[in-house]
Amino acid sequence: MNISISAETLFHIGSFPVTNSILISWIIIVFLCVAGYVITRKLTLVPRGAQNIAEVVIDFLFGIVEGVMGNKEQTKRFFPLIATIFLFIILTNWTELLPGMGSVGLWEEHEGKRIIIPFIRASAADLNFTIALSLISVITIQVVGVMSIGFSKYISKFLNFKSPISFFVGILELISEVAKLVSFSFRLFGNIFAGEVLLIVMYTLVPYIVPLPFMALELFVGFIQALVFSMLTIVFIKMATEEAHH
Repeated sequence: MNISISAETLFHIGSFPVTNSILISWIIIVFLCVAGYVITRKLTLVPRGAQNIAEVVIDFLFGIVEGVMGNKEQTKRFFPLIATIFLFIILTNWTELLPGMGSVGLWEEHEGKRIIIPFIRASAADLNFTIALSLISVITIQVVGVMSIGFSKYISKFLNFKSPISFFVGILELISEVAKLVSFSFRLFGNIFAGEVLLIVMYTLVPYIVPLPFMALELFVGFIQALVFSMLTIVFIKMATEEAHH
């Protein structure tokens, strides 16, 4: 049993190391692109098969986002981003439930021991992935804020020299924006990495019936973490757009 907090390198493309978490991310991206093309290629008024499933998922997500935004036009504007984030995270989270997780991979010699470098690793169990995704979310929030209330007014939220109190409040606002990045990335990473370690331990100690309840738990945790990340993003976007009305 080998547990590594960092993603393990499987091979190199030139000087670029391809880790197991990157490989899974690429596979999920290709899957989503192909699935999107296949499902939308022949749309029908009466959905069936894959289109029916896709519409149920889209309606569910759209309803949640609209409930937060309270505005259908704004929901349509930001829904593609939120839905993409949700689907990407939930699929990468659920890869930790695939057969062979932690047991199928490349064997390598390390400090006189033979260890396995697994092919399957949930992308969110790699801190680099969660930080990158958090940057996308936080930068989007800042861009939306600037577009909604203007650059100078938005910057004045963080750099306000009208009074010492205003300056101090601005610094707190700036710290809160940085805290969003930390909160987004470490919450997702911590929950998924802990779940992955738990499953690896269970598979190693009692590989048959006992892990099933833990797999069901991780199925639920993977869904909740994807939902929390997506909903926090849309909540912060809503807060940024509402500044324009003050």
